[in-house]
Amino acid sequence: MASAAAALQEKGLRVTGSDQNVYPPMSTFLAERRIEVISGYAEQNLSHKPDLVVIGNAISRGNPEAEYVLDHKLLYCSLPELLKNFFIRGKRSLVVTGTHGKTTTTALLTWVFEHNGLKPSYLIGGIPNNLQQGARFTESEWFIIEGDEYDTAFFDKRSKFVHYLPEVAIINNLEFDHADIFADLAAIKTSFNHFIRLVPRNGLLLGNGDDLNLRSLLNVTHCPVKRYGLGDSNAVQAFNLRYGPTATEFEIPSFKFHINLVGEFNVRNALAVVACAKHCGLKNQQIQSAFDTFKGIKRRMEIRGIAGGVTVVDDFGHHPTAIRETLRALRIKYPKQKLWAIFEPRTNTTRRNVFQAELADAFADADAVVVSQVARLELLKAEERLDPDRLMQDLQKAGKMSAYLADADAIVNHVVKNAQGGEVVVVFSNGGFGGIHGKLLERLGKY
Repeated sequence: MASAAAALQEKGLRVTGSDQNVYPPMSTFLAERRIEVISGYAEQNLSHKPDLVVIGNAISRGNPEAEYVLDHKLLYCSLPELLKNFFIRGKRSLVVTGTHGKTTTTALLTWVFEHNGLKPSYLIGGIPNNLQQGARFTESEWFIIEGDEYDTAFFDKRSKFVHYLPEVAIINNLEFDHADIFADLAAIKTSFNHFIRLVPRNGLLLGNGDDLNLRSLLNVTHCPVKRYGLGDSNAVQAFNLRYGPTATEFEIPSFKFHINLVGEFNVRNALAVVACAKHCGLKNQQIQSAFDTFKGIKRRMEIRGIAGGVTVVDDFGHHPTAIRETLRALRIKYPKQKLWAIFEPRTNTTRRNVFQAELADAFADADAVVVSQVARLELLKAEERLDPDRLMQDLQKAGKMSAYLADADAIVNHVVKNAQGGEVVVVFSNGGFGGIHGKLLERLGKY
């Protein structure tokens, strides 16, 4: 939202905004661009009757400014609609979707274009280390965007990605997630099916041909379809995979690629980028040149520091598949070290018992697992809640040293007391563990 506000201001429009709380670095970003932000929501903030009100998807009915907009029949839209009509329309839109790997794939694809001088516009749900910002709007013909399947706004319950006018649509994989807005996997498939219908006949649908949940969705005739993956039936196939502790190699016919990322999931992410970039006219060597200089993304297997000989890793993973694949990659990276996994059940899916059984299996490559208190448990019905005690029992049956602790401070105390030099601690969190990495590093360094 802030990046779009800055871009609109650069177009000569006057932009103001409201938010409950605005902190650095976003408050600094907006202040540097002289965009006024009012702290807190109030009807008087809209008394000047703006020409357009952009309503974020965190806003719900009852918000005083949303109610004022409706009462006074002001023109309003969602952020995805704003992006479509002000920034994407008329450009060549490359949309990266899927349950897992969206951020990594979008960042890598963006860097391939940027490294080769194409200066794309982009919007990414993370901070790529090469770019140091998650969004930019340029005059380039290319717009690369991470397509989120979450809903658009309180007045538009369609997935955000249906607004992004895909010329090339990438679907990495498909699993059940977002249990607060999707009833089941079939509902998610329906949403992706709506997205696929938007690909024009002169566009391209790129899908993971190895994903069983995707297979039926890729059987369309209104646009070209190309499948990528590791299986023989894929049009773009990776083979001769070689995994190392800091990098991975894979081949396609006539070329060998090398990426500074670890694990099979990242091979699939990179293969999607190869397929898309080649379709858009880039050559293998141009793609590899970008791969050589790609520096990863913050909060995706990001090493936050080493203290007392213990390596602390930060990762956004919360879905069981994401946790499992991240731990598999870390096991390749640290084959002999004891691997700790700290998990915060904070998302609307992991707070529920949707993946009660799968969660224990997801930690197969960890030696020790620490689970925090389930966030906002009081907002869920008893029969819907994740059961931490059962999760502990399942982990202990699997031979894992495990603990269920109330909060970040208790977890830090436990790890500092039990971790030893040479071990690795990965924290899986989508943001609620504020400061835990710093606390761990500080205490481990003193222990």
